[in-house]
Amino acid sequence: MKFTLLSLLLLIPPLLHAGEVKVAVAANFLNTLQILAPVFEKNTGHRLLISAGSTGKLYAQLHHGAPYDVFLAADDKHPALLEKEGLVLPGRRVTYAVGRLVVWSGRLMPPQEGAQTLKRPDIRHIAIANPATAPYGRAAYQALNAMGLWHTLKPRIVQGDDVGQVFQFVASANAQLGFVALAQILNPKNAFSRDYWLVPEELYDPIVQDMVLLKKAENNSAAHAFVAFMQTAQARTLIQQAGYKVK
Repeated sequence: MKFTLLSLLLLIPPLLHAGEVKVAVAANFLNTLQILAPVFEKNTGHRLLISAGSTGKLYAQLHHGAPYDVFLAADDKHPALLEKEGLVLPGRRVTYAVGRLVVWSGRLMPPQEGAQTLKRPDIRHIAIANPATAPYGRAAYQALNAMGLWHTLKPRIVQGDDVGQVFQFVASANAQLGFVALAQILNPKNAFSRDYWLVPEELYDPIVQDMVLLKKAENNSAAHAFVAFMQTAQARTLIQQAGYKVK
C-alpha cells in the first residue's frame, strides 16, 4: 500500500470504534511523541499507548515477542535488524527524525565553552547513556573520543540506561554535565536551564532515527494511520520544532 493511500486514513472522521496503537519509543523522543499524540488522536480518533526506553532494550523486547505495533528507534540499526528478522511489514521502515546531541548543565553552569567545560577539574560527574544500548550514548562516546577526551574523562563518566535517565541525573544534580538530546532541553515542560552546547555533528555518526510498522500490526488500521501521520507535513513540522532534523 502506498503512503498516499495510507494518508487517506487521516481524512476519515474518527471511527465509531477507535483503535489503539502500542508504540515503543526511544527515550529521547518521548517528550516529542507526547506533543504529537494529542494531534494524532484528534485527527483520527485512535489512541496511542506509549512505552519508552533505550533503543537496545526495546529492540530486545520486540525480538522476544513484545506486543508493540510501532517502534520509534533512536537509530537505524535496530529497525534494520528487525526488518532482517522478518518482524517488520515489507517497505514499512522509514526515517522520521535525525537527532542532535548536546551537552547540558541543568541549573549549575552554562556549558557554552564546549570541550573546555568538559575538561574543567571541578566537573566530577559527566553523564552519558549506555553506549551499548542507547544511540545517544554511542554518539556521546564517539564525540568524546573524537575530542581526545574519552580516556581522560572516563573516571568521571556515569552511565544511565537511556537519555531520559541522563536528563534526570543532571536535573537532580547527581551529575554536573550530561550528553542528552536537544529535544529534551527544548521541551516546553523542561523547568531547568536551557543553556547547552550543541556538539558539532562531525564528531559523531548521524543519529538517524527510523520507525517500523511491525508485522503483528498488519491488520491494525490505527497503527497504519499512525505511521502515515508521522510522515505528514504537520507531524514533520512539530518534529522539527522539537529540535530534530527531518529528511
